[in-house]
Amino acid sequence: GTQFPRAWLEGSLNFSFSGLKTAVMRAVRTLEEQGLEVPVADFAASFQEAVVEVLVVKALQAAQDFEAKAILVAGGVSANKALREAFLARSPLPVHIPPIWLCTDNAAMMAAVGCFRFRAGQRDSLDMDVLPNWPLAEA
Repeated sequence: GTQFPRAWLEGSLNFSFSGLKTAVMRAVRTLEEQGLEVPVADFAASFQEAVVEVLVVKALQAAQDFEAKAILVAGGVSANKALREAFLARSPLPVHIPPIWLCTDNAAMMAAVGCFRFRAGQRDSLDMDVLPNWPLAEA
């Protein structure tokens, strides 16, 4: 399959996928300009492989650096089968992954906050500001 770059950011536990996204866009554009078909399934699998590798390696490095006793894979990304399998295969530590039905992103949490605010009679106008880093304590 296609090989896309990994976002290692050496010396850091941080990661960025902007270079990966750019590489995919360039590969697609090049093929389209040549009148060739974009191998969507191959590109998707290769993109997933690159992301999974970086997430697993960085998480395992963080676990080692901070002497963790286990790995917990959670959030919406934990529903990804390849990510689940990679953690289970590569981690020397116990890996805890919730069942798929609990692997949601924060949309459910935000919906609950909205429900509680609505029940409390709190209403916001449709022109309110979007606050992507709004602390829940202030909700």
